[in-house]
Amino acid sequence: MPVTVLVVDDSGFFRRRVCELLSTDPRLKPIGTASNGREAIEQALTLKPDVITMDYEMPVMDGIEAVREIMQRQPTPVLMFSSLTHEGARITLNALEAGAVDYLPKNFEDISRHADKLARVLCDKVLTVARSQRGVLRGQPNASALRPPESRQRHAPAEPSPKPVPGGLRDRIQQRRQETQARQTHEPRPPVKPAARPKSNPRHFSLVAIGTSTGGPMALQSLLTQLPAHFPAPIVLIQHMPATFTGAFAERLNSLCKIEVREARDGDALRPGLALLAPGGKQMMVEKRGSGCVKILDGDERLNYKPSVDVTFGSAARVYPGKVLGVVLTGMGADGREGARMLKDSGSLIWAQDEASSVIYGMPMAVAKAGLTDEIINLADIPAKLISDVT
Repeated sequence: MPVTVLVVDDSGFFRRRVCELLSTDPRLKPIGTASNGREAIEQALTLKPDVITMDYEMPVMDGIEAVREIMQRQPTPVLMFSSLTHEGARITLNALEAGAVDYLPKNFEDISRHADKLARVLCDKVLTVARSQRGVLRGQPNASALRPPESRQRHAPAEPSPKPVPGGLRDRIQQRRQETQARQTHEPRPPVKPAARPKSNPRHFSLVAIGTSTGGPMALQSLLTQLPAHFPAPIVLIQHMPATFTGAFAERLNSLCKIEVREARDGDALRPGLALLAPGGKQMMVEKRGSGCVKILDGDERLNYKPSVDVTFGSAARVYPGKVLGVVLTGMGADGREGARMLKDSGSLIWAQDEASSVIYGMPMAVAKAGLTDEIINLADIPAKLISDVT
């Protein structure tokens, strides 16, 4: 049975084009369209699609309100189309909080010039969220569960110097991936350990490094808003996001959290009570300069993810051997597995989010299947465990 898709957009051209792109994959079947949020709700209730693609700006009812009502009445994975602007990022984050699973850039030029590539990305995303149904059933707390925003001074991000990712680290990551693929071909993997009630194991960490992708924005929001202002270790965050989104996401987190959160700038010092978010389209490395800092580099074309969890984790393993807590949260793919291996080899600890609370159980599953996890933990338990275990 093909995956059924409802396409929602106020542009007739865009609706037709998305349906055409979806129809290039025999595993997908567009079964209806809607031109506004109210129609989207009616069609969702009538057609019961497996996945909905949703625009934001529409007459009668916008996409966010439609997502919120669909989540209440007919929970369905929703993939938002978003403009790659600061305002588009803010709207998309609101849609994710309302219950949307993931997003794609809405770019008419790409539809005209790069239709084949866009079709592959769109179809792959729709198939992935359809297979996961967790995105709408195991979501994150809504805004009412979060404390009111606090005013906090913002700093304009400085442009980092364009430098390549050091070849040594890049080569180590690629070598680790090749070795892992070879082992997967010839050796059976141990089963994923079941999640258990987390045990307290207080330990001093010089750094907490958290990597995530699909489902990560709301997972990070849920986690970080529960940490106290005096959290005793520096935090680095690696979230797969476009360059225009990370600034808005950092601002959002900073307004909701007791700790300080900001988009990382080249040379930013690591200090307790501060979380630095890797800029989209760049790579963030940890350096032992002073008490520790981050280095922001241009994204290397040979690495799929910009930012990459592997790159940040790998650099942290070199700077703080045995003193890093690596946490891998929800996300597609396996970014973070080889970086986690480097951390583990240096004596550091690795936590992974469990399947039950993950929107997409890809990245944490890859780490768990590789036998690298010290603990597999439900998202709801991670904040309290961070507070009790990080000294």
